[in-house]
Amino acid sequence: MAATVRHRRSVLYMPGSNARALEKGRTLPADGIILDLEDAVSPDAKRDGRQEILKALQERDAYAWRELIVRVNGLDTPWGHADLSAMARAGADAILLPKVEGSDTVRRALHVLDLAGAPAELVIWCMIETPRGILRVEEIADTERVQCLVMGTSDLTKDLHALHTPSRLPMLASLEICLLAARAARISILDGVHLDLDDGPGFAEACRQGRDLGFDGKTLIHPKQIEPANAAFGPSDADVAWARRIIAAYDEARAAGKGVVVVDGRLVENLHVLEARRLVALAEMIDSRKG
Repeated sequence: MAATVRHRRSVLYMPGSNARALEKGRTLPADGIILDLEDAVSPDAKRDGRQEILKALQERDAYAWRELIVRVNGLDTPWGHADLSAMARAGADAILLPKVEGSDTVRRALHVLDLAGAPAELVIWCMIETPRGILRVEEIADTERVQCLVMGTSDLTKDLHALHTPSRLPMLASLEICLLAARAARISILDGVHLDLDDGPGFAEACRQGRDLGFDGKTLIHPKQIEPANAAFGPSDADVAWARRIIAAYDEARAAGKGVVVVDGRLVENLHVLEARRLVALAEMIDSRKG
């Protein structure tokens, strides 16, 4: 499923059972809010969480341009089927499925959603957080209505018996495999969370690394992580200015019938122009939604 240009620099998890937190999400500068029914909600609060999210989605306009994604419980749990049925027509922008390990998981969820009357535009995001999910990520990314992959690096680290390290070296192979799958399918992909809220420099470095690797943005666990993520994954003024120069020079050269375009000593080809246009479109979308 080809993705349109969309800014997903910062996507914040919020517990679905916390009405106050859900209301605060209306004012935060996050590009997206994950209304969470899974890890962030205890078993005895699942039903209440579902109702709180339904109330929040009834006031969808209060969240303005922010994407609203509901993370449901898996279909192998006592709550998954009811979560999907309840959210099918609730007004979410996407449904986030946990621990996806194959295309069949997505198709089962879509079957439940469709039976409950979900609109065709309701898309699926997939948590990739297990070794089997990594090994099958290509088929997952290519599945109908899948729009975004979300790395679950905490669970993956546990399953790999690996360690959380500043360089994230134990994660790199998995991250890069998933990036390849997302880009081949032309869908979005978000980096995993940074758990140490007191480690500002470490979070900034993780954002820089994620951006360097090619992620569209980062999932977050606290509002104070939003601004650093937005800065890291958003195009800088210098980047946008350079992109505009490339586009202008290329268009001028083509109009003049020139086959070679050079800007500041650098050869500019069509692939550079395509990326420049994507970056400018992203920057314009971000600017249009400030405030």
